[in-house]
Parts: sequence; C-alpha cells; structure tokens
Amino acid sequence: MKELTRAEEQIMQVLWELKQAFVHDIITRLPEPKPAYNTVSTIVRILHKKGFVGYEAFGKTHRYYPLIEKKDYTGFLFKGLMHNYFENSLNSLVSFFSRDKKLSIAELEALRQMIEEEINHKKEP
Repeated sequence: MKELTRAEEQIMQVLWELKQAFVHDIITRLPEPKPAYNTVSTIVRILHKKGFVGYEAFGKTHRYYPLIEKKDYTGFLFKGLMHNYFENSLNSLVSFFSRDKKLSIAELEALRQMIEEEINHKKEP
C-alpha cells in the first residue's frame, strides 16, 4: 500500500463516508474552493490505478467505491508514523503526546482508563 497525496486522501475521506459516489457527489462534499470536475475525475482514476477505488460503469458515467477500508489505511499510516518518527516505540509516542502536546489531566486519565480496560480485556480467558 502506498501513502496517498493530500488531494487523494481528501477524496478517499468522501468515498469512505458515502460508500459509493459519482464524481459530482464527491465534489459537493469537498470544501470551498471546489476543484474542477476534471481534476476530481483525474484523481479518482489515479486512485483506481493505485488499487484504492473500484467502479461500476453506467454508460460514460462511473460510480466509484472504496476498495481499501479506512481502518486499514489508518493502520498503514500509523505504522509508518510509529516507524519513521517514534522508532516503533509506543513509549516514545505516548511521551510525545503527554509532554509536547500538553495533555490535560482529564485526557491523561481517559488514556489510562482505556489502557486499563485493554489490560483487563487481555487478561480474560
């Protein structure tokens, strides 16, 4: 899997939300200033070539749908982030967010609660 450009990812976000869409549907969901129809059409065709998007043909019109699930792409990006910026260390990642991003006590407590729940879940037979 390859990392998407910002424009490709923006279009994938729309497709993940809508599940399937024509180019016109995608354009209506994009922020202003709206890109040209041909621009979006070209990006969708690139996404198809990359294996991210499939389509159904209706004459000269195509309805596009995602072939890659959002959670799978998110996992791919996160693994790259962990490898490239945190040396695959969860401790480094948590340290970065707790110190550099100045998490509030409530956010740290919520994080601890999530970790404790996961620990308890893994301890169950």
